[in-house]
Amino acid sequence: MPSESLATVEWDLDEDTGIATIMLNRPDVLNALSSQLREDVITAFKTLERLDDESDGVAVSVVVLEGAGEKAFCAGADITEFSEVQTGSFNMSPVTSIAEEFVAPVIAKIDGYCLGGGLEVALSCDFRFASEDALFGFSEVNLGLIPGGGGTQRLAELVGPSRAKRLSMTGEKIDGNKAAEDGIVNEAVPEEELDETVQEFAQELSGQPPLSIRSLKDVVNRSQEVSLAEGRRYERRVFDILQETEDADEGTTAFAEDREPEWQGK
Repeated sequence: MPSESLATVEWDLDEDTGIATIMLNRPDVLNALSSQLREDVITAFKTLERLDDESDGVAVSVVVLEGAGEKAFCAGADITEFSEVQTGSFNMSPVTSIAEEFVAPVIAKIDGYCLGGGLEVALSCDFRFASEDALFGFSEVNLGLIPGGGGTQRLAELVGPSRAKRLSMTGEKIDGNKAAEDGIVNEAVPEEELDETVQEFAQELSGQPPLSIRSLKDVVNRSQEVSLAEGRRYERRVFDILQETEDADEGTTAFAEDREPEWQGK
């Protein structure tokens, strides 16, 4: 499906696989998060959400989020705009949480710089794959600031509070291999293998029962916000709901008939 025109973002949806792509498209400034780019990213996700709502079943199985050009996924907020906003009015949270809140899983494909707000966006995705030469870091401390879109919280969940403090307090930059070692990214691969690695994983997810995949994202995300007991109760409620779906019936029938299931997202 061709992308609707957005000034700083390109998006596409493969209607056969349900794999969508959203590309940050300001390569001349390392895909820095201008107010327009932040707005366009949100619009792209909401457009995919609308297409999904209008479909008979599930239209979007997975989203790949990437940056245009060879130098950066996203180098952070566009600091040239800082002087144009009043204190307290600059808010990164909407764009750094949109992937986390999207119903289908989102994969960040990271090559080049992934700094500041760009790292915050990546951390809000469900999965992160990077080239070995990608460069990660929170550089806000060098401006007398801190990450403001939930980055410290998400980073601490992945690497622990002490490591998160060190990275954010020093502004240290680490490569893809170290990010993988720390658990910031799921996998780091040579740059020439990144496209294929991400595509293979996206295809694997797109072949899974979409309602199960969405429910798994939901219950795991919920577990980060509630007590263990409440998380378990919620998981059970979602399980009961899924048992009533056509896909659950298809899954058990296909198992009994020793054939591959045909998922409908219903």
